[in-house]
Amino acid sequence: MAERRDSSVASTADREIVITRLIAARRELVFEAWTDPKHLPEWWGPNGFTTTTQEITVKPGGVWRFIMHGHGMDFQNRIVYIEIVKPDRLVYSHGAEEADPHQFHVTVTFENQGGKTLVTMRSVFPSAAQRDKVVKEYKAIEGGNQTLDRLERHLATMRPKTD
Repeated sequence: MAERRDSSVASTADREIVITRLIAARRELVFEAWTDPKHLPEWWGPNGFTTTTQEITVKPGGVWRFIMHGHGMDFQNRIVYIEIVKPDRLVYSHGAEEADPHQFHVTVTFENQGGKTLVTMRSVFPSAAQRDKVVKEYKAIEGGNQTLDRLERHLATMRPKTD
């Protein structure tokens, strides 16, 4: 059995999107922007989109249900937080609804780089075909980069909390 399990382990490279950005802000502030319900709608999503939060509980097992509005359409979204390690890492599943077969898994890491933060978003999709679809149809890589652009602009408006 062990041999079979080892041979069935496959790389996820053909099913993933990885986007990184070095952001000129302390990781505690960047992490706050990713986890504070008052900040998320201010920057989440690509250019031209707005976000309406329906419910949010940022804790392991918590849910963020929101609607992204853009291109004259509304897009239902549901994130379930799996792991939150302040200020290092967020892990969550992201889909349109609870039993979404296209749901994907996201790990976001926040690494201190001399007072700046290296943000890495790694999304793993159920299949290579699903990954290719979001890249082609929804322009996921371009949208991810635009979302990080918006995050950077929002961070410039946030005041760091004093410890």
